[in-house]
Amino acid sequence: MKKFILVILTSICLFSCGKGDPVPSVPVNFQAPINPTYSALNSPGGYAIVNGYGVSGLILYHSQTRGIVAFDRCSSYQPEKKCAVTIDDTGLTATDPCSGSKFSLEDGTPVKAPATKSLRSYQVITTQFTIQVVN
Repeated sequence: MKKFILVILTSICLFSCGKGDPVPSVPVNFQAPINPTYSALNSPGGYAIVNGYGVSGLILYHSQTRGIVAFDRCSSYQPEKKCAVTIDDTGLTATDPCSGSKFSLEDGTPVKAPATKSLRSYQVITTQFTIQVVN
């Protein structure tokens, strides 16, 4: 019985390893003044795309409940392909053009398979005049 329990516990440990964020961690330190380029972020549902940061660029989104949030555009489904998600016409979801996976912009969670993991999120610091995204 003890061997059976040991095998089960070992299996759980082995299968739970590597379940973290699949998108590679890269240093991000984006800072910009809140100017007309980012004015859409002044109201809930507004978003902006920032290229040149993260793995495949950033999505800045003004969440209904959380203020401004930031996600890497790299899809969490097969991240080695570095497929950049695109914002849907509704402005509520983003789609991975390689797999068809969809993600909520409110919190980055997958809302359509095959993705099962959320988009990588970053910390957002805002002041009256600037926005900064870091990890």
